[in-house]
Amino acid sequence: MTRTFNPESYAKLLAEYLPKIITTEEENEQAIALALTLDHRLNRTPEEEMLLQLLVTLIEKFEEKHYQIPPGTPNSMLIHLMDARDITTEALAEVIGSLEVVLQIVNGDRTISKTQAETLADYFHVDASLFT
Repeated sequence: MTRTFNPESYAKLLAEYLPKIITTEEENEQAIALALTLDHRLNRTPEEEMLLQLLVTLIEKFEEKHYQIPPGTPNSMLIHLMDARDITTEALAEVIGSLEVVLQIVNGDRTISKTQAETLADYFHVDASLFT
């Protein structure tokens, strides 16, 4: 049985919870708590689903503004990929061609060349721009 969206029920939910642009940590925490409650509710109604989507959008907008993640450096991207895939410097030396060069790159003593970036991109199946 497909349940249809009921505008009156949705209006009641909106009136009950009064969702709005989130401007403070406290409002963000309240929105997260409500979103989690709705997310864990069994047999969520279409109106509750719509409210949940609205809350998630408001939370994401607040967090994108207040919890910006600084862009990674080529060195940090390489280290992250190595850690995520459990790749040792020795294994990466076979890709780059020299353990000494890999250690210098990993330690931040050497930048990644364009050729090395392309080689690493092929190896990790990512865009070469991560390493430049």
